[in-house]
Amino acid sequence: MKLYYFPGACPLVTHIVLEWIGKPYDTQRLTREETKEPAYLALNPEGLVPTLVDGDFVLTQSAAILEYLAELNPQAELLGDDPVSRAETRRWLSFCNSDMHRTFGLIFGASKFSDGNEAAAQTLSAKATDMLRSFFAIANDRLRGRDWLTGQRSVADPYLYVLLRWAHAKEVPVDDFAELTRFYARMERDPGVQAALRAQGLA
Repeated sequence: MKLYYFPGACPLVTHIVLEWIGKPYDTQRLTREETKEPAYLALNPEGLVPTLVDGDFVLTQSAAILEYLAELNPQAELLGDDPVSRAETRRWLSFCNSDMHRTFGLIFGASKFSDGNEAAAQTLSAKATDMLRSFFAIANDRLRGRDWLTGQRSVADPYLYVLLRWAHAKEVPVDDFAELTRFYARMERDPGVQAALRAQGLA
């Protein structure tokens, strides 16, 4: 099994999950230029990360990869053991992937989406920041009285952790969210998180 990634990008979520699972895996660090080369485009026609290769099976898209790994490794208990708990995991995974990650894309790509208009880029970033604050408030409320988004550790939790890393990097204010601060500190101490960060040169 091999994970293709950029350091600190969304594949860090999968990297943490692979550490939590505890089975052997390989990684391949890429540059943005390498993702546009024919060899990589043959694996992932979008030229994006992550890509997971498991034997002859090639899988893209973070949410699909995370669910695949969780289902392949039920002993790790990262998806849930009944329909309700699995639905909760998928709910919060979708919240992180479809709502929060997508909104961060407006900040990361503000100049591209505004066609180089700096004023428009600043407005776009500001609006996206406000929206992210509202999403983080929901996650903060959810964590009140819980250590994990679903009540037990799941594939959604490292996604929220990586989003919080991005918030710190892009100066999205989150320090006033006490539950998120507690969650982030605990994740930072997690051995699997630390192993993934070291492997990507982030710790």
